[in-house]
Amino acid sequence: MAIKVTMPRLSDTMTEGTVATWLKKVGDKVSEGDILAEIETDKATMEFESFNEGTLLHIGIQEGETAPVDSLLAIIGKEGEDISALLAGGDAPAASSEASEPKADAPAVEAKTETAAPAKAAELPKGVIVVTMPRLSDTMTEGTVATWLKKVGDTVAEGDILAEIETDKATMEFESFNAGTLLYIGIQEGSTAPVDSLLAIIGPAGTDISGVAENFTAGGAATASAPAAEETKAAPAAEKAPEAVAETSNGGRILASPLAKKIASDKGIQLSQVKGSGENGRIVKSDIENFTPSAQAQTAASAPAAKQEASAPAAPKVFVPAGEVFTEEIKNSQMRKIIAKRLSESLFTAPHYNLVIEVSMDEAMQARAAINSVPDTKVSFNDMVIKACALALKKHPKINSTWKEDAIIINHHVNIGVAVAVEDGLVVPVLRFTDAMSLSQIGGSVRDLAGRAKNKKLGPQEMEGSTFTVSNLGMFGITEFNSIINQPNSAILSVGAIVEKPVVKNGQIVVGNTMMLSLACDHRTIDGATGAQFLQTLKQYIESPVTMLA
Repeated sequence: MAIKVTMPRLSDTMTEGTVATWLKKVGDKVSEGDILAEIETDKATMEFESFNEGTLLHIGIQEGETAPVDSLLAIIGKEGEDISALLAGGDAPAASSEASEPKADAPAVEAKTETAAPAKAAELPKGVIVVTMPRLSDTMTEGTVATWLKKVGDTVAEGDILAEIETDKATMEFESFNAGTLLYIGIQEGSTAPVDSLLAIIGPAGTDISGVAENFTAGGAATASAPAAEETKAAPAAEKAPEAVAETSNGGRILASPLAKKIASDKGIQLSQVKGSGENGRIVKSDIENFTPSAQAQTAASAPAAKQEASAPAAPKVFVPAGEVFTEEIKNSQMRKIIAKRLSESLFTAPHYNLVIEVSMDEAMQARAAINSVPDTKVSFNDMVIKACALALKKHPKINSTWKEDAIIINHHVNIGVAVAVEDGLVVPVLRFTDAMSLSQIGGSVRDLAGRAKNKKLGPQEMEGSTFTVSNLGMFGITEFNSIINQPNSAILSVGAIVEKPVVKNGQIVVGNTMMLSLACDHRTIDGATGAQFLQTLKQYIESPVTMLA
């Protein structure tokens, strides 16, 4: 029996995932333990393995697409098995995995595929399927048909792309889950309609569907007009088609992804000159990026321009500086979306205030040089700051706290999160029980976690459970900055660069090395005096590193 595989919950904060890469394609054999796909969560890109075996019969979320947790990811079953009932929303056992832990109190959200009109399904002619506007995202309430890739009268095979639909989040391809002839189009290109509105009708060629569109209702309201009225509107709509669908010089249709079309338009590339590497010759992003215009095409393009210049009367030349209007749109990754969401929640819910203190680093520099003189030992100033924070938190546990609406949780264990910049944003791997670690253990752990974070190899459990966070931009020459609290922590320490400058010691102006520390606190849990006392203790540890060894 075929089994539905749903988008797994790969971290405690994951609400949706993006399929980065499919490692199996429809028709491939799948064994238990095989890697099906790489899925990008809000924290990392992770391999998702199959807990079932059989043949991959259907892929529900294409590469690059994003869908909520529990959406239909794939269907695995016996080769040749009929899965039309599953695709139409029928019940079937969902594939379970240790990684997927859907909440019992949260309703699963699934992207709707083609569905028959519930009110009139029994009256439909034999073999006729009513296709409705699908719900392609969890927040989608209406969709716009950007491009029809089939026209009335065309033969439609299962898996063919019917149209490109623009949702509130992206323009997505919508494929057919039925075979037949496209008998009717209910929403023309450029038109917008609510979810579950009549999108199209598919059935045997020559079938009489008069009355089907008029009788169709979704939510109790008519959503489509008669076919004759739609045919009347088809001509003006067709004038807009070149903007959404590229055509060859002989009228043939060129299949291209929305992103490929946009990049081609920005670069001035004619799609008819590009050879597609996708399915059925479809042009994808990489085809445009790797495209090099041929000399013949360049000559042909320049000839009309030269002829026009020769025939045009001379005009006064106006000096215009050479330049190009150039913009780039980068789709937000899951990590970037979650960073925006979490930091906005933190800044607007926690009343932040910042305390700043200047620390002498002369003794710390001498201590570090002595420690690193030991073979196979490497300790950074950041490691020393982390160790000092861990010890200071044991003396000031209120800093190591979490705000709840009905209570303040004081954490007597110390788990320090270390902010690490990666290509797509920022991750915070956690050093557990940091106060019990030596300086060399902290240094080795930080290097290991940071390296794996940049290679997207961290597990979700390695980025959970922090009680305090350290963010260091000193290596970039930043002398002082304020961070946003990494909730549910109540504080975050911002570490600046070590600066050599004149300082006063024993009444004398001498050259010294100092570093600025800024502590951002949540005023709901930490009062100003409490934060100041913590910084005083932290300063003592850093300025006298030998006390950290006691």
